Amino acid sequence: MTLHVEVVVADRELWAGDAGMVIAKTLDGDIGLLTGHPPVLGILAEGSVVRILDPGGDASDATVAAAGGEVTAAVSGGFLSVSDDRVSILAVEAQLGAEVDKSAARSDLESALTEAGSPSPAEEPSEARYARAQLRAAGEQA
Repeated sequence: MTLHVEVVVADRELWAGDAGMVIAKTLDGDIGLLTGHPPVLGILAEGSVVRILDPGGDASDATVAAAGGEVTAAVSGGFLSVSDDRVSILAVEAQLGAEVDKSAARSDLESALTEAGSPSPAEEPSEARYARAQLRAAGEQA
């Protein structure tokens, strides 16, 4: 059995497919989802990464192949819904790790931190948190 996973932003479906497991960070902490998980509605942590493990589908799919059998998505915030082996990630803003322009994300991070005056991690603006999430989703240290 597998989970059916959808990552959706306001104007489109970013990714959809089957997976063995999903890991996400909510305001209540990290959550790992397998088949048979009870229904859950959670608020995604701002600037976090959603990991979709053992994604099904065509092995030639560039998103899956680039991540070595894992799909990652940076999310700026949103909701996670689980019901009947369906996982919906409803994000305010999101980008797949394989599609991240790393130099643009680094530039966005630097700009956001400069504009904020080098805040502590707890006080970082949402733009900086999202840029960090994009870099992590792309496999970079942030």
